[in-house]
Amino acid sequence: MEDKKITCFIPCRAGSERVPKKNIKPIGGFEYGLLQIKLEQVLSCKKINEVILSTNDPEILSYGYKLQKKNHKLIIDERAAELCSSETSTDEVIEYVPKIIREGHVLWTHVTSPFLTAKSYDAIISKFHNLGSDFDSLMTVNKIQNFLWGEKQPINYDRLVEKWPRTQTIDPIYEVNSGAFIVDIDSYFSVKDRIGAKPYLYVTDKFESLDVDWPGDFRFVSKLIECGVLDV
Repeated sequence: MEDKKITCFIPCRAGSERVPKKNIKPIGGFEYGLLQIKLEQVLSCKKINEVILSTNDPEILSYGYKLQKKNHKLIIDERAAELCSSETSTDEVIEYVPKIIREGHVLWTHVTSPFLTAKSYDAIISKFHNLGSDFDSLMTVNKIQNFLWGEKQPINYDRLVEKWPRTQTIDPIYEVNSGAFIVDIDSYFSVKDRIGAKPYLYVTDKFESLDVDWPGDFRFVSKLIECGVLDV
Protein backbone atom coordinates (compact mmCIF):
# COMPACT_ATOMS: atom_id res chain seq x y z
CA MET A 1 0.00 0.00 0.00
CA GLU A 2 2.93 2.33 0.67
CA ASP A 3 3.65 2.97 -2.99
CA LYS A 4 0.20 4.44 -3.63
CA LYS A 5 -0.41 8.16 -3.80
CA ILE A 6 -1.98 9.78 -0.72
CA THR A 7 -4.46 12.54 -1.53
CA CYS A 8 -5.74 14.65 1.35
CA PHE A 9 -9.34 15.80 0.86
CA ILE A 10 -10.56 18.79 2.89
CA PRO A 11 -14.25 19.71 2.54
CA CYS A 12 -14.77 23.29 3.64
CA ARG A 13 -18.12 24.76 2.69
CA ALA A 14 -19.42 28.29 3.26
CA GLY A 15 -22.15 29.05 5.76
CA SER A 16 -21.19 27.66 9.16
CA GLU A 17 -24.27 28.01 11.36
CA ARG A 18 -22.96 27.59 14.92
CA VAL A 19 -19.85 29.76 14.51
CA PRO A 20 -20.22 32.22 11.60
CA LYS A 21 -17.28 31.98 9.17
CA LYS A 22 -15.78 29.36 11.49
CA ASN A 23 -13.39 27.91 8.91
CA ILE A 24 -11.66 31.16 8.06
CA LYS A 25 -12.35 33.38 11.08
CA PRO A 26 -9.07 34.72 12.58
CA ILE A 27 -7.93 32.65 15.55
CA GLY A 28 -4.89 32.84 17.80
CA GLY A 29 -2.89 35.08 15.46
CA PHE A 30 -3.72 33.12 12.30
CA GLU A 31 -5.29 35.59 9.85
CA TYR A 32 -7.14 32.87 7.94
CA GLY A 33 -8.00 30.89 11.03
CA LEU A 34 -8.53 27.14 11.16
CA LEU A 35 -8.16 26.85 7.40
CA GLN A 36 -4.68 28.40 7.47
CA ILE A 37 -3.63 26.12 10.33
CA LYS A 38 -4.86 22.99 8.60
CA LEU A 39 -3.37 23.81 5.20
CA GLU A 40 0.02 24.55 6.76
CA GLN A 41 -0.15 21.18 8.52
CA VAL A 42 -1.17 18.96 5.62
CA LEU A 43 0.99 20.73 3.04
CA SER A 44 4.06 20.15 5.22
CA CYS A 45 3.17 16.49 5.84
CA LYS A 46 5.85 14.36 4.18
CA LYS A 47 3.55 11.43 3.45
CA ILE A 48 0.78 13.44 1.74
CA ASN A 49 1.33 13.82 -2.01
CA GLU A 50 -1.55 16.13 -2.88
CA VAL A 51 -4.10 18.27 -1.02
CA ILE A 52 -7.54 19.03 -2.43
CA LEU A 53 -9.41 21.92 -0.83
CA SER A 54 -13.07 21.54 -1.83
CA THR A 55 -15.24 24.59 -1.20
CA ASN A 56 -17.83 27.04 -2.50
CA ASP A 57 -16.77 29.88 -0.18
CA PRO A 58 -15.41 32.91 -2.13
CA GLU A 59 -13.09 33.95 0.74
CA ILE A 60 -11.70 30.45 1.09
CA LEU A 61 -11.24 30.20 -2.67
CA SER A 62 -9.39 33.53 -2.73
CA TYR A 63 -7.02 32.42 0.04
CA GLY A 64 -6.61 28.97 -1.50
CA TYR A 65 -5.64 30.29 -4.92
CA LYS A 66 -3.18 32.71 -3.35
CA LEU A 67 -1.56 29.89 -1.39
CA GLN A 68 -1.54 27.62 -4.43
CA LYS A 69 0.89 29.97 -6.18
CA LYS A 70 3.43 29.17 -3.46
CA ASN A 71 2.65 25.46 -3.09
CA HIS A 72 1.68 23.41 -6.13
CA LYS A 73 0.82 20.47 -3.88
CA LEU A 74 -2.50 22.28 -3.26
CA ILE A 75 -5.40 21.79 -5.67
CA ILE A 76 -8.53 23.93 -5.44
CA ASP A 77 -11.88 22.28 -6.16
CA GLU A 78 -14.74 24.73 -6.67
CA ARG A 79 -17.55 22.51 -5.46
CA ALA A 80 -21.06 23.21 -6.74
CA ALA A 81 -23.36 25.12 -4.37
CA GLU A 82 -25.89 22.27 -4.27
CA LEU A 83 -23.20 20.08 -2.69
CA CYS A 84 -22.30 22.69 -0.07
CA SER A 85 -25.61 23.54 1.59
CA SER A 86 -26.63 22.81 5.17
CA GLU A 87 -28.92 20.17 3.69
CA THR A 88 -26.08 18.34 1.91
CA SER A 89 -25.39 15.01 3.59
CA THR A 90 -21.95 13.55 4.17
CA ASP A 91 -22.99 10.61 1.99
CA GLU A 92 -23.52 13.00 -0.94
CA VAL A 93 -20.04 14.45 -0.51
CA ILE A 94 -18.62 10.93 -0.30
CA GLU A 95 -20.23 10.12 -3.65
CA TYR A 96 -18.65 13.29 -5.06
CA VAL A 97 -15.08 12.43 -4.05
CA PRO A 98 -14.39 9.79 -6.75
CA LYS A 99 -15.36 12.35 -9.37
CA ILE A 100 -12.27 14.40 -8.49
CA ILE A 101 -9.92 11.70 -7.14
CA ARG A 102 -9.32 8.73 -9.40
CA GLU A 103 -6.43 6.79 -7.87
CA GLY A 104 -4.52 5.96 -4.71
CA HIS A 105 -5.57 6.44 -1.11
CA VAL A 106 -7.78 9.24 0.22
CA LEU A 107 -7.15 10.88 3.57
CA TRP A 108 -10.30 12.83 4.48
CA THR A 109 -9.80 15.42 7.22
CA HIS A 110 -11.31 18.68 8.49
CA VAL A 111 -10.02 22.12 9.41
CA THR A 112 -11.90 21.79 12.70
CA SER A 113 -9.21 19.46 14.09
CA PRO A 114 -6.39 22.00 14.59
CA PHE A 115 -4.31 19.81 16.90
CA LEU A 116 -3.89 17.00 14.41
CA THR A 117 -0.52 18.22 13.16
CA ALA A 118 1.75 17.22 10.28
CA LYS A 119 3.49 14.86 12.70
CA SER A 120 0.10 13.37 13.64
CA TYR A 121 -0.82 12.77 10.00
CA ASP A 122 2.54 11.15 9.26
CA ALA A 123 1.99 8.77 12.20
CA ILE A 124 -1.57 8.00 11.09
CA ILE A 125 -0.49 7.31 7.51
CA SER A 126 2.41 5.12 8.68
CA LYS A 127 -0.02 3.07 10.75
CA PHE A 128 -2.35 2.72 7.77
CA HIS A 129 0.53 1.52 5.58
CA ASN A 130 1.32 -1.20 8.11
CA LEU A 131 -2.16 -2.50 8.91
CA GLY A 132 -1.83 -5.85 7.17
CA SER A 133 -4.70 -7.92 5.83
CA ASP A 134 -6.92 -7.68 8.94
CA PHE A 135 -7.93 -4.10 8.11
CA ASP A 136 -8.73 -2.22 4.92
CA SER A 137 -9.05 1.36 6.20
CA LEU A 138 -8.47 3.60 9.21
CA MET A 139 -10.41 6.22 11.14
CA THR A 140 -9.48 8.25 14.20
CA VAL A 141 -11.49 7.74 17.38
CA ASN A 142 -11.72 8.69 21.02
CA LYS A 143 -11.52 5.78 23.45
CA ILE A 144 -14.21 6.19 26.12
CA GLN A 145 -13.91 4.00 29.19
CA ASN A 146 -16.25 5.60 31.67
CA PHE A 147 -19.79 5.34 33.04
CA LEU A 148 -22.10 5.84 30.06
CA TRP A 149 -25.86 5.82 30.38
CA GLY A 150 -28.86 5.91 28.12
CA GLU A 151 -31.97 7.60 29.53
CA LYS A 152 -32.67 4.79 32.01
CA GLN A 153 -29.67 2.53 32.41
CA PRO A 154 -25.98 2.05 31.67
CA ILE A 155 -25.01 1.09 28.16
CA ASN A 156 -21.49 -0.21 28.79
CA TYR A 157 -21.66 -2.03 32.14
CA ASP A 158 -24.15 -4.06 34.20
CA ARG A 159 -25.23 -2.63 37.56
CA LEU A 160 -26.65 -6.01 38.56
CA VAL A 161 -23.11 -7.34 38.48
CA GLU A 162 -21.38 -4.30 40.01
CA LYS A 163 -22.92 -0.89 40.63
CA TRP A 164 -19.71 1.11 40.22
CA PRO A 165 -16.97 -1.00 38.64
CA ARG A 166 -13.44 0.29 38.23
CA THR A 167 -13.46 2.23 34.98
CA GLN A 168 -10.42 0.37 33.66
CA THR A 169 -12.48 -2.86 33.73
CA ILE A 170 -15.34 -1.39 31.69
CA ASP A 171 -15.43 -2.40 28.03
CA PRO A 172 -14.38 0.68 26.04
CA ILE A 173 -16.62 2.41 23.53
CA TYR A 174 -15.07 4.25 20.60
CA GLU A 175 -16.34 7.62 19.40
CA VAL A 176 -15.54 8.63 15.83
CA ASN A 177 -13.92 12.07 16.12
CA SER A 178 -13.69 12.76 12.35
CA GLY A 179 -10.04 13.77 12.56
CA ALA A 180 -8.99 11.47 9.73
CA PHE A 181 -10.36 8.71 7.52
CA ILE A 182 -8.08 6.78 5.16
CA VAL A 183 -9.11 4.23 2.55
CA ASP A 184 -8.30 3.31 -1.02
CA ILE A 185 -10.32 5.27 -3.58
CA ASP A 186 -11.82 1.93 -4.68
CA SER A 187 -14.02 1.97 -1.58
CA TYR A 188 -15.55 5.26 -2.70
CA PHE A 189 -16.50 3.54 -5.96
CA SER A 190 -17.52 0.12 -4.62
CA VAL A 191 -19.16 0.74 -1.23
CA LYS A 192 -19.59 4.53 -1.43
CA ASP A 193 -17.89 5.16 1.89
CA ARG A 194 -14.80 6.88 3.31
CA ILE A 195 -13.96 3.69 5.22
CA GLY A 196 -13.94 0.06 4.14
CA ALA A 197 -15.58 -3.01 5.69
CA LYS A 198 -12.77 -3.52 8.24
CA PRO A 199 -11.61 -0.16 9.58
CA TYR A 200 -8.80 0.12 12.09
CA LEU A 201 -9.73 2.34 15.04
CA TYR A 202 -6.82 4.70 15.57
CA VAL A 203 -7.07 6.23 19.05
CA THR A 204 -5.98 9.86 19.23
CA ASP A 205 -5.23 11.52 22.54
CA LYS A 206 -7.60 14.08 24.02
CA PHE A 207 -5.51 16.99 22.81
CA GLU A 208 -5.28 15.81 19.20
CA SER A 209 -8.98 15.02 19.10
CA LEU A 210 -10.15 18.51 20.11
CA ASP A 211 -12.82 19.52 17.61
CA VAL A 212 -14.09 23.04 16.94
CA ASP A 213 -17.86 22.82 16.55
CA TRP A 214 -19.51 25.27 18.95
CA PRO A 215 -18.70 28.88 19.97
CA GLY A 216 -17.25 27.64 23.26
CA ASP A 217 -14.92 25.28 21.38
CA PHE A 218 -13.71 28.17 19.23
CA ARG A 219 -12.96 30.36 22.26
CA PHE A 220 -11.21 27.49 24.08
CA VAL A 221 -9.03 26.53 21.13
CA SER A 222 -8.23 30.19 20.48
CA LYS A 223 -6.91 30.55 24.03
CA LEU A 224 -4.83 27.39 23.69
CA ILE A 225 -3.27 28.64 20.46
CA GLU A 226 -2.55 32.04 22.02
CA CYS A 227 -0.74 30.21 24.84
CA GLY A 228 1.60 28.70 22.25
CA VAL A 229 0.56 25.06 22.57
CA LEU A 230 0.01 24.55 18.83
CA ASP A 231 2.88 22.91 16.97
CA VAL A 232 1.77 23.22 13.33
